[in-house]
Amino acid sequence: MTKFSPQQASQIAEEYYNITAKATKLDGYVDENFFLSCSSPHKKKSLGKKFLLKISKEENVQQLDFQIEILKHLSTKKLDFSLSKIVENKGGKPLTTIENNKSARVLTWVPGRLWATVNPKTESLRNSLGNAAGKLTQALKDFSHPAAHKKLDWDLANAAWTKAHLNIFTREEKKMLSHFQNRFEKIQTTYKSLPKSIVHNDLNDYNILVSEDFKNPEITGFIDFGDSVFTQTINDLAIVLAYAMMHLPDPLSAGLEVINGYNKHYKLSENELECLYILVGIRLVITVTSAALKKAEFPNDEYFIISEKPAWELLQKWFQVNENFAYYSFRNACGYSAHPLEKKFETWAKSKQVTLKTMFPNVASEKIVNLDMSVGSTLLGNLSEYNDPEISKFKLKQFQKHHPKTILLNGYLETRPFYTTEAFKSEGNNGPQYRTVHLGTDFWLPAKTPVHAPFDGVVEIIHNNNFDKDYGPMLILKHTFKDLKFYSLYGHLSLMSLEILQVGQKVKQGDRIAYIGKSSENGNWAPHLHFQLILDLLGNNENFNGVALPSKVAVWKSICPNPDFIFKEKLNTSEEKISEENIINFRKDHLGKGLSLSYDKPLHIVRGEGVYLTDINGRKYLDTVNNVNHVGHQHPKVVEAGQRQMAVLNTNTRYLHQEIIAYADALLKKLPPHLSVIHFVNSGSEANELALRMAKTVTGNKNFLAVEVGYHGNTNAVMDVSSYKFEGEGGFPKPETTHILPLPDSFRGTYLGENCGTNYANHAKKIIANLKAEGKEIAGFIGETLISCGGQIVPPKNYFKEVYKHVRKAGGICIADEVQTGFGRMGKTFWAFELYNIMPDIVTMGKPAGNGHPLAVVACTKEIAEKFNTGMEYFNTFGGNPVSCAIGLSVLEVIEAENLQQNALKVGGYLIAGLKKLQKQFPVIGDVRGEGLFLGFELNDSDKNPLPEHATYLANRMKQLGILMSIDGPDHNVLKIKPPMVFNKAHANELLVRLKTVFTEDYMVRI
Repeated sequence: MTKFSPQQASQIAEEYYNITAKATKLDGYVDENFFLSCSSPHKKKSLGKKFLLKISKEENVQQLDFQIEILKHLSTKKLDFSLSKIVENKGGKPLTTIENNKSARVLTWVPGRLWATVNPKTESLRNSLGNAAGKLTQALKDFSHPAAHKKLDWDLANAAWTKAHLNIFTREEKKMLSHFQNRFEKIQTTYKSLPKSIVHNDLNDYNILVSEDFKNPEITGFIDFGDSVFTQTINDLAIVLAYAMMHLPDPLSAGLEVINGYNKHYKLSENELECLYILVGIRLVITVTSAALKKAEFPNDEYFIISEKPAWELLQKWFQVNENFAYYSFRNACGYSAHPLEKKFETWAKSKQVTLKTMFPNVASEKIVNLDMSVGSTLLGNLSEYNDPEISKFKLKQFQKHHPKTILLNGYLETRPFYTTEAFKSEGNNGPQYRTVHLGTDFWLPAKTPVHAPFDGVVEIIHNNNFDKDYGPMLILKHTFKDLKFYSLYGHLSLMSLEILQVGQKVKQGDRIAYIGKSSENGNWAPHLHFQLILDLLGNNENFNGVALPSKVAVWKSICPNPDFIFKEKLNTSEEKISEENIINFRKDHLGKGLSLSYDKPLHIVRGEGVYLTDINGRKYLDTVNNVNHVGHQHPKVVEAGQRQMAVLNTNTRYLHQEIIAYADALLKKLPPHLSVIHFVNSGSEANELALRMAKTVTGNKNFLAVEVGYHGNTNAVMDVSSYKFEGEGGFPKPETTHILPLPDSFRGTYLGENCGTNYANHAKKIIANLKAEGKEIAGFIGETLISCGGQIVPPKNYFKEVYKHVRKAGGICIADEVQTGFGRMGKTFWAFELYNIMPDIVTMGKPAGNGHPLAVVACTKEIAEKFNTGMEYFNTFGGNPVSCAIGLSVLEVIEAENLQQNALKVGGYLIAGLKKLQKQFPVIGDVRGEGLFLGFELNDSDKNPLPEHATYLANRMKQLGILMSIDGPDHNVLKIKPPMVFNKAHANELLVRLKTVFTEDYMVRI
């Protein structure tokens, strides 16, 4: 077969279309395609323009006319995306006959990136694809052409041809292919009745174009109508889905995002949705079969098999998706009731309601009380409590004691913390996801309580879930009333329940069917019945989902209706939660106007455990930011210490109490001997405020040296020395008594190089000299030993020694702010100042001291303490109270007992090595720095210019992937990493993997 060269293509464009252009060969399945780029200055009309030259076989003239007419038809429609336009030749014709019985045509070039090259393909982009594809389908509904009625292997309606080639595949491959082929045969009656129209028929990842906006991409156009055909209209959506769902762990969720947009413009019928799952599978069957045949015919041409591997990967995942669940999901996305019989069941159930006495005739109760076991439940307590059967039993007994003669129940659509474990975790399209939503109602009744059938039924399943020690025996009854069928499930039963009934046995309403099991029989910490209504067992014959992903709840609650429907009593009596929108609005109206929220879409956090924060939907986020919860969110020993002491006494320091002595003594052992006096306060701001006051009192002076972009708190005095605040947005003029030293940044600062510390420190010397010339003296110097808000800056080695030398020579006090850097975070040392072999006169501590409890400390020399004692009593109502001291002591004990300082050294070293490895792969990482678990990396271009928008993009994308990060630095381009100290190597690996994912994305790569 004669092929045309790029040079010949350029000649054709010049000769027949008066277009002077450089031609570049493009891939093509049937046609020969060339990209024409016009750069010749003597053809001003086409200068800078781009075209597509397509060369086709002469015998395809009718088909070419079909493609030409499609584009003409679509050009009359008001579409908000681009399509090629026909460029006529010198004779005013769309087609040109050329040598070798070929036809040439020229189309305008449609700008954009190929869908296949876009990374990431976000939810909004998939929704944009659905919108555009739906508009295209709708625009073609009134178009007709005789050539559209052709027999085409790629027409899903003709997919039967693939069955003849099953023998070329492996046994496992045949299993998947034949499944969809057989299902396709069975739906033919419905399928053939579906609406038909001309469709594009090949909206694959190389025919979909995306905008050059790498931050918020959207669909800009479609190309290549060569496979357009008159067929079932729904086929086009099936084809779009087959490519939009590739390369993703959860294809169904991705597909729903496309369908949601598509249905806005082409309203999908219930019959079309019923066939859609199978049609997606059929498109994949055609793709892999065609690829296998072409691979045998053209073994060296990769173009024919470009989609083969991702098609097989998707086919395997799609095969695992339950067909009915997919159908219900499609229905829900299109505004129908997810389950077709949902409303019918609800109407029937409300007309046939029974009382709880029908199910539990032996239970004497006067009312119903809900037991809150939601993810934010304070009744459950922290992980150590709700994971401890004895504690949980005690709490339940106490609750029952306060609610006598009641049936305790809970659970329907309750998001629970129990299910945020690895057993309920899966990889979603945006990181980890957890099946946290409970689909049944739990009745907390004694073991051996008889359970009776609420309605007539037949035993469908009776099974002992031996593999699941947390569930035990389970029974499912099938209930049939005329044309309505549903199921009722009973879980956590006694072993003797297995002997009462057999599969197929009929039961009457009110018949005893089971007993509630003991804890020893089902492994649960307290006896209870799990009761669930089900409209479709989804092919399960031994077990059924009792919990669901939050993202799929709308579908699951249709499949598993609310048990409230069948009971006369109102079961769900829990308080309705305030919506996130209302929370945000209330904050805006009634909380401080300067109070900000993190991330583009704020998080609704209700629980913390270790290194994780959990939102209202039970999604866990790896927290790499929160150094406040130093030994882990809600560490059990810290919580216990506070609870224990709070139950006994909490008062001020004017009474003798051992807790303040015990804590002070333990803290002093961690400090150098010269820091021998402790003052307790409530916050880092208070600690620094007191330190400044001490320095002023001791020296009699008011002038302070402070570091650029330093932050020391939110009270007046510390704001005056916090350059981060007064030089920032909404700030104020630098106070006359504050003198700022340049940020000692050895990567992008004023001075660079290994010995730049002296140069930075000399600014202190100059300022002191200038003040002296004015007859002024300094009170002291305050500085974070590692500078946090300044961008996780690690000052040069000799910086503090030199600054301290100049300050002390001038009679000033040296204050080390260890609010964010102390308590072992450095790994090598317990305090950051120890890294620099300096001896501060005052050390301030805050946030981590109480693991989030309001506790802070000022440690100073005995000399300073004595001079500060002027006769004016320093009294702090809550500083040093027994509860705070008990908590502070427990934090120190946990650091020791769990070797958290050593963990910071080991994990921090591992993490910084991983970050530097990423830095070599991704030049956008300009610098990696830090000590222990106080780390940061900044984003820069090749000239070290900061990239704040990239940092914001990274932080928000990481949040979407389940990892919380925060931005700092004067240019807002530094990602800080200061996690709870229980952060381990597995967490570090998760962070590094997700970072790598985002760094490969288009917005991060294209700087």
